[in-house]
Amino acid sequence: MTPISTPYFPAHGDHRYGVTHYDLTLGYRVAANRLDGTARLTVVATAAAAEPLGVLELDLGRFRVSGVTVDGVEGRQAQGQGKLRVTLPRPLPPGASAGVEVRYSGNPAPVPSPWGGLGWEELSDGALVAGQPIGAPSWFPCNDRPGDKASYRIAVTTAAPYQVIANGVLVARRRGAGSTTWIYDQAEPMASYLASVQIGRYQLSEVAGTRLAHPARLATRVRHDFGRQGEMMALFTALFGPYPFAGYTVVVTDDDLDIPVEAQGMSIFGRNHVDGVRGSERLVAHELAHQWFGNSLTVACWRDIWLQEGFATYAEWLWSEESGGPPAGEHARRWRHRLALLPQDFALADPGPAALFDDRVYKRGALTLHALRRAVGDRAFFLALRAWTAEHRHGSVTTREFAAHLRRHTPQPVDALLSAWLYEKPLPPLDPQD
Repeated sequence: MTPISTPYFPAHGDHRYGVTHYDLTLGYRVAANRLDGTARLTVVATAAAAEPLGVLELDLGRFRVSGVTVDGVEGRQAQGQGKLRVTLPRPLPPGASAGVEVRYSGNPAPVPSPWGGLGWEELSDGALVAGQPIGAPSWFPCNDRPGDKASYRIAVTTAAPYQVIANGVLVARRRGAGSTTWIYDQAEPMASYLASVQIGRYQLSEVAGTRLAHPARLATRVRHDFGRQGEMMALFTALFGPYPFAGYTVVVTDDDLDIPVEAQGMSIFGRNHVDGVRGSERLVAHELAHQWFGNSLTVACWRDIWLQEGFATYAEWLWSEESGGPPAGEHARRWRHRLALLPQDFALADPGPAALFDDRVYKRGALTLHALRRAVGDRAFFLALRAWTAEHRHGSVTTREFAAHLRRHTPQPVDALLSAWLYEKPLPPLDPQD
């Protein structure tokens, strides 16, 4: 029952240090797909490290690095295999911090992965970032592991006709000769894969407290399809606790996207997701729910992805129940029947990298939550969920912590149920009578 310790993406991230703040100053030329950047990182050597940190390994894509300084002192650096290795002028003792500045430039390109290119992508007229799970190094040097969360300042300068949307609060917009600089502050800690920049010729508007950025010609469809954001936000706030960030932005690109993109305080949809009849509303609910489960509460390691995707999928069912669609129980019965006909060849709490985004993980995760809800009752279930989001707000979480949390916050024993749903491969019944 104990999860293996091998990371799913061993080439990404470094546990010998953490980053507490990123300050990114970027210039982007859309037509040339040219990015010039200066990244200032506050790094802290892991307090539990066995020895001082002598070499800092950052994840970074195929950029030309023109210089690196550490606390103002030039540092020796080398690049290769997706890493920028900086030899520190002085080894960093456990618990000590340093300021690292990296100056870099080039044509950002997505990071190859089993799911296609991830990270910075060119649009037909603009750019987007789709970072999950390992796309962040496509546009800035980082410690690319989900459990390392930091605050961010993101400043982007680009041609004046374009809007720039990034994580956090827009704190300044400065117009220059033919260009505009947009500056955002993301105060709440954020994992590198959730950092995002969206660039396009967008019209900005608002519906029920949600900021919308979309092509002007899609305004009517967008405002209709996201018209129930207010009711959705109210439901999730009642069930999951207070919304965890300063605001929420929905970006609709003028390109088709295979799936919506998750980012902290933001969701990105393609034009194919707005049809004027709310045909993708379940995805609207799914992405909003990620602000609690995925963004505020982020998995410490990728094997626990069900804590994000299972919760967001269950939120779809809860919204269906609230908005006049089939109740969650009907969704659960239908999906359990479907999953029973499919291979049952992984454990939900450790599905393996190949199954990370398998729909069976999403749906079995939601079924696990529905089984818990049936076992302990609505009152105890939702009280436990609200306590879960409150106690771990803006933090990192694991399956073991969730199980321990349920033991403390629910009256009925749940170990056997969790063991069957999380660690055993065969699909359990929704309750013992099924």
